[in-house]
Amino acid sequence: MQTTDHLKERTVPQPAATAGYGLPARPPAVGTTRAGGEVGWIVVVLAGIAAATHIWKLPNALAAIQADLGISLFVAGVLVGTIQLASLLGGLLVAWSGELFGLRRLMVLGLFLLAGGSLLGATASGVALLIVSRSIEGVGFLLCTVLAPSLIQRSCAPERTNIAMASWGAFQGTAALIGFASAALALQSVDWRVWWIVMAAVALAPVVPVLRWVPPDPRIGVTGGNVREAGRRMRATLQRSAPWTAGAVFACYTVQWMAIMGFLPTIYATAGLGGPWPGLLSAAVGGVNALGALASGVLMQRGHHARALLLVTFSAMAAASVAIFAVPWPVGAVGIAGQFGFAVVFSLIGGMAPAILTRVAVGLAPPEGSVPGVIGLMQQIFNVGNFAGPPLMAWIATATGGWQSTWWMTCGFGALGCLLTWRLTRVRPA
Repeated sequence: MQTTDHLKERTVPQPAATAGYGLPARPPAVGTTRAGGEVGWIVVVLAGIAAATHIWKLPNALAAIQADLGISLFVAGVLVGTIQLASLLGGLLVAWSGELFGLRRLMVLGLFLLAGGSLLGATASGVALLIVSRSIEGVGFLLCTVLAPSLIQRSCAPERTNIAMASWGAFQGTAALIGFASAALALQSVDWRVWWIVMAAVALAPVVPVLRWVPPDPRIGVTGGNVREAGRRMRATLQRSAPWTAGAVFACYTVQWMAIMGFLPTIYATAGLGGPWPGLLSAAVGGVNALGALASGVLMQRGHHARALLLVTFSAMAAASVAIFAVPWPVGAVGIAGQFGFAVVFSLIGGMAPAILTRVAVGLAPPEGSVPGVIGLMQQIFNVGNFAGPPLMAWIATATGGWQSTWWMTCGFGALGCLLTWRLTRVRPA
């Protein structure tokens, strides 16, 4: 094993010749100007936000869905995690398909699947059909998010890569802010099924901008030679240990954040908060995650080590989760304010992790490998955390009689994340 420290390398402002993290210089995408490319990567980020709002339309509606369909807390946890199931199983398949059929084409398909799944969910009369609809949405979400970093890399100028990738790292927190707040307000006056129909329209909104401003896919026919070449690039990527380790580090973050954010409105409602306030406070907690992601881009651009930032992130998340759950907060405004304050810390500092790891991921592919393959593998691994986190937290809360013991899970994965970060920084990616 080589001990060259890839993540320890400083990310400094790059001249036009390189993009940082060993990424080679590349010309603007064919058929686009510098200005068009700048608009292109922003449109990709906005499409990702629209896709991710479908994750966060559910938590505020859980109480209504539980009452409507008669489901338990554990089944509700499974429902929260179901949208991640496709990512858990199909990240590499989507990456391989992107190499063959085109990144932009599959992103547009993903937006249509999100809309179709949301419309199907609006008709659900039982939990089985709702789970099926969330699974379809999961495929659409996967198509949008696995391929987005490569589309961003293709669309932006090399010297803008740090900022562009940090902006992409903020997409989930921004989506949480929009999804929580809009659902909390809308569900005060409309049924959850109506909201699902509205969200189908949200999924379709980015289609025209993507087709207008994102650089078109190259004309590549699906031939035996192309299939073999795509497979060769995927194999070269999978043979490296760094993408696997990076995915595991990412999973240590997602298992915590998805679990806490998925049940935060329920936790606030249990504490006695009524009306739209559980959703609005959860929206604020989710929104600051985007600020953490953007801050990480600035810190990396100024030369701070990715390793140090990740270690700080996992340590702060662990400490904040102890304060949220282990401290016996009094019932009422003081207790809610205390939990809210530490939840903000948890999400704000935690937001650095996805942005850092996404930025690092685009440099982990070997020269003969595939950047979408790295992203697909990481997404497949970290969605184990997204899928398992909510039901695991619900199981702990049910087994111990409350949320007060769930910090065991967050601290355990925080410690594992620190250990894997050290492992990742000792492996040369290429």
